[in-house]
Amino acid sequence: MGINRVCISGNLTRDPELRSTAGGTSVMGFGVAVNERRKNSRTGEWEDYPNFVDCTMFGKRAEALEQYLSKGTKVAVEGRLRYSSWEKDGQKRSKLGVIVEEVELMSRRDGEQHQAYAHQGYRPAPQAQEACYDEDIPF
Repeated sequence: MGINRVCISGNLTRDPELRSTAGGTSVMGFGVAVNERRKNSRTGEWEDYPNFVDCTMFGKRAEALEQYLSKGTKVAVEGRLRYSSWEKDGQKRSKLGVIVEEVELMSRRDGEQHQAYAHQGYRPAPQAQEACYDEDIPF
């Protein structure tokens, strides 16, 4: 048995797409751009290299979240990796994506923090004043 857990944060690359399966289950798809910071060996400068991650979320939580997500929204996503393969036009294709279990809205595009709507399936980002310090821990 292995551990299949992934946590990423970044900005949505497109507006989410909400669909339904033949059985009526809601499926929301969206993309997240996650930057990797590396030093350019030629210039010595730090540069961002984007990774584009396809994300999929299922069920009522996907329906509830769809209205809060749009291209550019900063999110933190937690879930598991899923490999899928298919054939299109005679060519085999595959991808590695994330099946989303939790979404944390970091901020809207205008920079405002979202309010807590735990019943709708996401956790808002903690405010800066909620920082926890070692002396706050009772052990």
